[in-house]
Amino acid sequence: MTALFRWLVTVALVAAGGDAALGRTLKLGTIAPKDSAYYDILRDMGEDWKRISGGELELRIYTSGVGDESDILRAMNLGQFQMAAISGGGLPDLIPELRALQMPMMLASDEERDYVGRRVHPELERLAEERGYKILGWVPTGWLYFYTNEPVVTPEDLKRLKVFAWAGNSGYIEAWKASGFHPVPLPVTEVLTALQTGLIDAIAVPPLAALSFQWFGSANHMTDVKWVSLEGAIIMPAKIWREFPADVQPALLASAQQAVARLAASLRQWSDDAVVAMRGHGLVVHAVPSEVVHQWEQAARAGYPRLIGNLVAPKWAREVERLRDEYRTLHAAP
Repeated sequence: MTALFRWLVTVALVAAGGDAALGRTLKLGTIAPKDSAYYDILRDMGEDWKRISGGELELRIYTSGVGDESDILRAMNLGQFQMAAISGGGLPDLIPELRALQMPMMLASDEERDYVGRRVHPELERLAEERGYKILGWVPTGWLYFYTNEPVVTPEDLKRLKVFAWAGNSGYIEAWKASGFHPVPLPVTEVLTALQTGLIDAIAVPPLAALSFQWFGSANHMTDVKWVSLEGAIIMPAKIWREFPADVQPALLASAQQAVARLAASLRQWSDDAVVAMRGHGLVVHAVPSEVVHQWEQAARAGYPRLIGNLVAPKWAREVERLRDEYRTLHAAP
């Protein structure tokens, strides 16, 4: 079977545009830095795949210098990468339905997100496969929190500030405006300079990003309200996956899912650790009372008409909301 595995992998990589001399190599693109625990978990998965395939598969990981996630996806579609670890920022480019889970204030906790995710993932995986991609495992990549240059507790506080918005994404920009906020569209590469010069006053990002890119140095106030949940995945072109021997696929898939389970658990801890580290360097975290969280929910929902029917399919928004409410009913206090 080892010889057959080698031949099948070589055929798959050559068909995808890979170098025939590297027929046993799978190139994986990610924006995670090489010196991170995220990278270490992906590397361990690669070692496991090598063992499972009897040495016939080698995973080569290309990290943060490969561009942004759109660049990684384009490279994968051109056959330059055979796998990718993509965050919740880039994955909706392939699976737009995922945006229903990533609407502001749609979900309120890890438990809600996990409950809804387990029920919608099979259909999202089916849709991805129809479009030519195999989802090897899902990774919750963190909650977006507001980092601002002055204290923000209520939505009214944020409405006085200029908020970063992804350039070129008119639907989200219009949703910001409908919620009463003041978005400033920019490339993400310009965020640090924009914060330092006052072009923007606020940004919604995961704690790890605020720390890694040093954005909290200029936006040193954090609003402790979960604005958006992001969910990423490890993916590969389905045509490559189908070339692997059927009796080996389950072990490869199990290995990938063990890796994403480790990533999920680790990311939650890393997020907490990032907040602790930033607090040690001047970050001020502002608690949000429960009655004010309701105000944030109302502000978020004011932007939904700009999202639903535009960026988010109505039936997906309804299904995610139904499952969320189902979870809340099942776990309501007696």
